[in-house]
Parts: sequence; structure tokens; C-alpha cells
Amino acid sequence: MSLLTILPLAIVMIAGPQLLSAIFLATSENWRRNSASFVVGATLSITLIVTVAYFFGSSVTGGESSHMGLQIIVLLLLFFAMVSVYLGREKAEPPKWMGKLQSANSRSSFKIGFLLLGVFPTDILTSAAVGSYLSANGLPLRDSIGFVSCTVLLLALPSIAVLALGKRAEAFLPKVRDWMNTNSWIVNEAVILLFILLTLNNLLG
Repeated sequence: MSLLTILPLAIVMIAGPQLLSAIFLATSENWRRNSASFVVGATLSITLIVTVAYFFGSSVTGGESSHMGLQIIVLLLLFFAMVSVYLGREKAEPPKWMGKLQSANSRSSFKIGFLLLGVFPTDILTSAAVGSYLSANGLPLRDSIGFVSCTVLLLALPSIAVLALGKRAEAFLPKVRDWMNTNSWIVNEAVILLFILLTLNNLLG
């Protein structure tokens, strides 16, 4: 899988509460331990779903016509979700659990990373699609390493920024976090739009 294929998928994986959680943890008191635990949990979760989808690839993908029908259904649901998010934009708020991230410990950070990247609907679909694609095309499971690594690297960017930039990152990241909190509906719309474009590309390509 080329970088041009992997990068959009990795962006879909981390866009939304995943990246916002990484920023929260990078600005928490024990940010090194928390960020590392978060990334480890996410890595295990993504790898698990890709692996399961890979070994059950034939049953997941099904025939070409059923696969296209599924993509059309997903596309319609995404359009509905986009309209719903826009209509409820004035009431949109980040999840309540996100406010507790700055006082999180390494155990809770691991759980959040594992669950966010493994239970979030767009992440399940994306990871399963990667595993199924590799299986359907007779490619080895190790070819998923690029996808997993790229996703994890994007998740680790906030903590890497703190390591590299120090005080400047500590001042900048809270502003990014607050903007994403205030404009959570815009983040959601961007994620949905990206997923719509990817689905249309699969259908028309």
C-alpha cells in the first residue's frame, strides 16, 4: 500500500476525538507516561482489528456487487450524519469524559487509546477495510505495518511536539485543544466529508 493510499486512511483514523485526546494527554501533568500509554493502547487496538479483518477477509468483503451495495449504504449514512451534525452545531459539545483527560493516569490513557481507535465507528471501518483489502488481494499481513505506523505517528505528534519544541508547544497546544473543543462540530464535519470523498473514490474508481 502506497503512502498516498495510507495517509488519507490514517488521517481518518485520528481526526476528531482521537487527536483531541492526544492533545489533552500531551498537556496533562504526567504527559510522557500518559501519551505513551495512549499510543500503545491505540497500536494494539488497530493491529487487532486489522488482523481479524485480514483472516476473515473473504467473509467481510463478499462479492463485488454486495461490496458496492454496502459502500452506497455507508455513503447515504455519511450524508445523513453530515446534515445531522450541521443542524445540531449550536448544541455540539465534546464528550464529558474528555474533560477528565488532564487528570488521567497511564492505565486510563491506555484504555482510552485502545477503545477510541478500536470502537469508534470510522476507525473500525477503516482498520477492517485495510485488513480486508490485503486479504482480498493476496498481500501479506505485514503490509499493514505502514498503515498502523502512520496512524500511530500522527497520534504521537502532540507529544513529539512537546519534546521537540518545549515551552512553545506547551503554549500552542492548549490553544489548539480549546479551538477543537469549541468547534467540535467543524472537526466532525471535516471527518465525515473526508470519509465521503474516500467512499466516492472507491465507488467511482
